Amino acid sequence: MAEGWAKHLKKNVIESWSAGVETHGMNQRAIQVMAEAGVYISDFKSKLVSELPVNRFDEVITLCDHANGYCPCFSDATKKTHRPFDDPPGLARKANSEEEILECYRRVRDEIRKFVEEL
Repeated sequence: MAEGWAKHLKKNVIESWSAGVETHGMNQRAIQVMAEAGVYISDFKSKLVSELPVNRFDEVITLCDHANGYCPCFSDATKKTHRPFDDPPGLARKANSEEEILECYRRVRDEIRKFVEEL
């Protein structure tokens, strides 16, 4: 979701890339709630840092504690920022309906949007 927001809101300011320490596939609910907000990420794919077309970054931002703990090392010139967000699938485990599940995703989507707007 963060890459989608960055490309949507900051495309002329930030060249954004998204990758993880593991691949999980694209989450259909994340795709759905981003589309509700007018951001289309269905053509994105889950990828590893080693799969990115670049290997030097001005800043690396981790969005979950797991990624922060296992993020690969980058050069000393790379600024590292950690801004943890709740994990929507984790939040959704306590939901009682599909609408409650989607509300978990929407809340995190909106929090990530605010964060990206402030970059």
